[in-house]
Amino acid sequence: MIIASGFKVLPRDVEEVLYLHPKVMEAVVVGIPNPQRGDDTVKAFIVAKEGENPTPEEIKEFCKLHLAPYKVPREVEFRSELPKTMIGKILRRVLLEEEKAKQKGAKPAPATA
Repeated sequence: MIIASGFKVLPRDVEEVLYLHPKVMEAVVVGIPNPQRGDDTVKAFIVAKEGENPTPEEIKEFCKLHLAPYKVPREVEFRSELPKTMIGKILRRVLLEEEKAKQKGAKPAPATA
């Protein structure tokens, strides 16, 4: 479960809408930590169908038509493939760890005396 702006967001609810989009082949949603707010931000990872090139804005607009505003992904990242287990289940944990590593790398190093 993702807590975004104080609201509970089930990733499955957002993913079901993303799969309705005609240009989306695979999608997964995770809550990435938002240090400013102290909660999570909804982020979608999407694999587009062959020959299709959706934009993040197009995906967000589609979600706005079908979801409550707090459930709409604030970030959208397109990938050629998503990490999966041997049986084909998408590994959310791997994507979340990648995002946390990006955030740690982006933060300035603490000043030393």
